Amino acid sequence: MTCPPPHGGGGGREADGGGLDARHPLRRCAPPPPHAEEDRKHGLPPIAHVSARVLVLGSLPGDASLAAAQYYAHPQNSFWRLMGEVVGAPLAGIAYADRLGALEAAGVALWDTIASARRPGSLDSAIADGTPADLAALVRRLPGLRAVGFNGQLAARHGTVALAHSGLALVALPSSSPAHTMAFADKRAAWMALRAFLDVPGAG
Repeated sequence: MTCPPPHGGGGGREADGGGLDARHPLRRCAPPPPHAEEDRKHGLPPIAHVSARVLVLGSLPGDASLAAAQYYAHPQNSFWRLMGEVVGAPLAGIAYADRLGALEAAGVALWDTIASARRPGSLDSAIADGTPADLAALVRRLPGLRAVGFNGQLAARHGTVALAHSGLALVALPSSSPAHTMAFADKRAAWMALRAFLDVPGAG
């Protein structure tokens, strides 16, 4: 509970952050909540080579990804299977560094639309007080970029506004998260639209 000030002025909290309710001396006051900044989760840096043709944007990495400092680290997230289909490489079965190398070779960059936010757990629906990533600045660094794919509804909602005047193709994609229960075959069919913007065999 929050302490009211005692009658006659003064503070109702003790110096240690807690205290007694001035009107009910036997009932202790709760300490103030921690500063909001301490609860914020911060995203990963972009993976973006100057030769990128397609930029794939998520919302904010989940807890498993933040703990591993790797994009899409949750084993049930289908991102690497989907991108493997897009670029024609078995990304899900290789080491993370090799995955990134394969994406760079195929012309794919990665980042997120939210730089930081408060979020208990990993669900997009729990994100609050988000700070947007500077998508325009990243796009300016990628002169050969042709398209941006948005991994999920929240990424699309933020990203299409930020890049509305970029002149790039903006492609909304079904989320690769296991929380989005669409069949993999249906997700794959949507994600394969990215191939048209890449210089990979069979694309275009």
